[in-house]
Amino acid sequence: MTTGSPAAPLEAKTASDRKPFVLWTLLMGIIIPPLALIAGMILAWNSFFGPLDLILLVVMYLISGFGITIGFHRYFSHKSFDAPRPVVFLLGVTGSMAMQGPIFWWVSTHRLHHAHSDHEKDPHSPHAPGEHSFLFHFWHSHIGWLFRPATSPVNKYVPDLRAQPMLRFIDSTFLLWAILGVLIPAVLGGLITMSWMGALTGLIWGGLVRILAEHHATWSVNSICHLWGDAPYKSNDESRNNAVVGVLALGEGWHNNHHAFPTSARHGLRWWQFDSSWVIITLMRKLGLITNVKVPSAERQEMKLRNQTS
Repeated sequence: MTTGSPAAPLEAKTASDRKPFVLWTLLMGIIIPPLALIAGMILAWNSFFGPLDLILLVVMYLISGFGITIGFHRYFSHKSFDAPRPVVFLLGVTGSMAMQGPIFWWVSTHRLHHAHSDHEKDPHSPHAPGEHSFLFHFWHSHIGWLFRPATSPVNKYVPDLRAQPMLRFIDSTFLLWAILGVLIPAVLGGLITMSWMGALTGLIWGGLVRILAEHHATWSVNSICHLWGDAPYKSNDESRNNAVVGVLALGEGWHNNHHAFPTSARHGLRWWQFDSSWVIITLMRKLGLITNVKVPSAERQEMKLRNQTS
């Protein structure tokens, strides 16, 4: 653990330091959403699914999904742009609504991944050492790694975040934001339809099923994008660009691009590589909400191509 930082006396109070809390929260996000999907399918069979449920699902998926891709990943993990405190707070809260773990745990795990990508200490590589079947390695990289003790937070990777009181607050109140992300679609569904059934289906589709879909989209970057796709850039690992994951994971599927240029705010570096997170980042920049947006130059991209010798 990092010592001597201004946040050191307060570190034990953050959610990321409470390993059982992180594990049980993740387990809730893994076990309950599939059950909610089954319940939602049963209700849909009986005509309890309508346009409002679909809207709540998509809107909440985008809000919390961009909180992960733009917030937890491109801003907090890689500092791909600068943002004022209100924007930082919003990114931290919406990312927490995805229920993928507290901010310090998420970022430290991701930075650990980049430090040892597809090597022994990578927490979720499908190329980890060991004589196991392909399915075992895929399972490990997609979801199995969450159940292993080695995935506990490596807090030495986030001293910059721990030094900020606002981020310590967001981390320590992670469960509040995660629950809020489930309650918002439930309340909206109930108020718009003026019925308890509307609240229930809003909870199921905009809350729990949305978490399920979002989790697997993110986990697919860890698994699918280190197994299938093209790798035009030198990256010292097995990262791949995968167009399907690129769309479903809101631009994160252009993973070889990302590993070649980790601090780039843009992952879809070609015009045909759709990166919805980059679309939002571009809009935020034009509105003056963020500054100093980092993107590799054309010359730097050319130098990193695998068919180049330099």
